[in-house]
Amino acid sequence: MFHMSSDSPLFRIQEELEAEGARRDRNVYQALQRYLPLYEAKLFHHFDHRWATYEAAGETRNFTPTEKQDEQCVVLPRYWVAHQEIQKRIDPKSRWLLAFRDVCRSTDERTAIFTAIPAVAVGHTAPLLCLPGRLETAAGLMACLSSFVLDYTVRQFVGGTHLSYSYLKQLPVLPPEAYTRPCPWDRGCTVASWLLPCTLELTYTAWDLQPFAQECGYDGPPFRWEEARRFLLRCELDAACFHLYGVEREDVAYILDTFPIVARKERAIYGEYRTQRVILEIYDALAAAMRTGEPYTSPLEPPPAQTDGGDQTLKSQVF
Repeated sequence: MFHMSSDSPLFRIQEELEAEGARRDRNVYQALQRYLPLYEAKLFHHFDHRWATYEAAGETRNFTPTEKQDEQCVVLPRYWVAHQEIQKRIDPKSRWLLAFRDVCRSTDERTAIFTAIPAVAVGHTAPLLCLPGRLETAAGLMACLSSFVLDYTVRQFVGGTHLSYSYLKQLPVLPPEAYTRPCPWDRGCTVASWLLPCTLELTYTAWDLQPFAQECGYDGPPFRWEEARRFLLRCELDAACFHLYGVEREDVAYILDTFPIVARKERAIYGEYRTQRVILEIYDALAAAMRTGEPYTSPLEPPPAQTDGGDQTLKSQVF
């Protein structure tokens, strides 16, 4: 939406806004007009719009797990942009955005990094995708775009350091109709309705993404950031995507072996390539459900109904 060089006259910094008497509410400034944060690609990661934040010295740092457990905690950007300037460049119906990192390498820990972010200003290093159609299908696409199997194909395409739109158009992304078909491991629902609860829980961890949750049919508070639970949710999505792409088990193991940084970090921490083991275990469980016709049963319990000053529960059409 905004080029970090040519559009820089539109950018305001914290000191300028506060010198003019603007007051900040979380990461939005209010003066004679509203100023919204300018998101950069370095601030987000898979299913995480609060990956990093700027500090007063102008350097970025990663959010801590404790900060992420605070659903009020938000990203502080380097720059802010007037709301009226953003409205000139965004569909007024857009209440959240799907962004991805432009700068990448096939040798990085992960190459394709997509996630949902609030409807704010966005720098050109975080290009946006428009998602027409039903939100269920969009949530399925988000799961696909964040999967290891899609990331593996991206690594075969990207030869430089930029994931441009020209590369994006060549990627073998599952078509919309793939999400409307009956779920192979749970014939009582569609692929989209099976993927949606996992995608929602992983994505909606702070109040600034409430519009995304509401479009998913969920009116409750954000989901608590729990590292162990999020790991299993992501493994379920990855195993599901391997099946949706028709990847055989031995090829699943091979594809996961092509992410050596992930493997090296986990072996140093856990003494094993934990992600590979768990994805393969869930892959086998999904395959057994497909073979027997008995619906797959997740090892995870549904998230507890959360409250925030009232008794709000998950809507039945989501969970």
